[in-house]
Amino acid sequence: MPQVLRVVADAVEDRSPRGIAAAISRLVLDGALPAGTRLPTVRELGAALGVSPATVSHAFRALAGVGLVASRGRAGTRVLGTGTTWLPPRYRDLAGPHGGFRLDLSTGTPDPLLLPDLAPVLAGLGSRALTTSYLDTPVLPGLEQHLRSSWPYPVEAVTVVDGAFDAMARSLELLVRFGDRVVVENPCFPPLLDLLDQLGAERVPVPTDEAGLVPAGFAAALATAPAAVVLQPRAHNPTGVSLTPGRAAELAGALRGHRDAERTVVVEDDHSGAVSTAADVSLGTHVPERVLHVRSFSKSHGPDLRIAALGGPAALVDRIVARRMLGPGWTSRMLQQVLLELLTGNDGILAVTEARRAYHARQREMVRALHAHGAAASPGDGVNLWLPVASESEAIVHLAAAGVRVAPGRPFGSGPADGPEHVRVTVGLVRGDVDALGRLLAAAAAA
Repeated sequence: MPQVLRVVADAVEDRSPRGIAAAISRLVLDGALPAGTRLPTVRELGAALGVSPATVSHAFRALAGVGLVASRGRAGTRVLGTGTTWLPPRYRDLAGPHGGFRLDLSTGTPDPLLLPDLAPVLAGLGSRALTTSYLDTPVLPGLEQHLRSSWPYPVEAVTVVDGAFDAMARSLELLVRFGDRVVVENPCFPPLLDLLDQLGAERVPVPTDEAGLVPAGFAAALATAPAAVVLQPRAHNPTGVSLTPGRAAELAGALRGHRDAERTVVVEDDHSGAVSTAADVSLGTHVPERVLHVRSFSKSHGPDLRIAALGGPAALVDRIVARRMLGPGWTSRMLQQVLLELLTGNDGILAVTEARRAYHARQREMVRALHAHGAAASPGDGVNLWLPVASESEAIVHLAAAGVRVAPGRPFGSGPADGPEHVRVTVGLVRGDVDALGRLLAAAAAA
């Protein structure tokens, strides 16, 4: 009997799913099963314990739910240890082990070399405090004016929060009650699914195509009387697709005309913002009273600024602002001032323009290299490329053997898989050796 199988089997006293999970948990927390250890298969452990594979599978799912293990398909179920238990489940699936890779293209983050230089702006702030009262308005007047002038449609109210996902969470916490339905894209950003699970929401997945949410699927989803619709208008993560103005008008028309969706609110996550090459599009152009629009500055100006703007009907935005007053209160006005300087100063504007151009070029250079080596892929907007593969698990193992990490496609699924498997590649981080990397990715896609 292999050593790990013997260690696990000997530790199990109660052969129920709970007992098996508890025994493995103790082994992990005590260090007997260190991070990276591959657990026995459900059949192997089931045979050793005299229980069904389904019993072991239930135990493994319980361990995955608390972040102690992760299933990697054909690569098996491996111990994550205790270092990532603070991450929600699908975030953990994206995170995984980051050590030992020469090139990590799994992160979905911007190239730090393309972010604006903060040093001159920070130096210009001096030591003057920008907050004179806890009851000052939460948004600097100059920043609010700039946001309103650049918003994709006239908006009643605008505020600033601590990043795009903070805006998403606060919006959905306002709109969604336990048991409510929420329409989501399939595929979509995995942490959104974690958030909906925590809210007790029932997700209603709708497929996407090259123009955004598929209208027929959207109409069917509206018939479920959802509390909210969550969509990404530009540089969709993971596919890179951007909503076309025509599709936005079509979806807004369906929302306006569907009696089962009279109270449905659309929450739009414009997570790539100014580094997107697509037009700044929103359903709010057509139904402003039904849309909360989120604009992030993380990919354009830096994740550590932790700033996003949220705009929509005053009746909704004001409630979010009021709730924040009983928590963080406001987003740092010093950071708001930094962002305003970057948005209006020549250096910041030039840096973001260059980043947008570079990401656009890197997408197309990588797709050309993939095509040259026989792989199918379409260039997207933003920093990510959605690569079709014959087998997700085989592709990940193939690339890992070459020291390259990509994100698995499975966590992005919000509903039934339709078509080939995928991996997400953050091509925005690829600065050179495009042909060699394209050859490697193409070989992994065919593995």
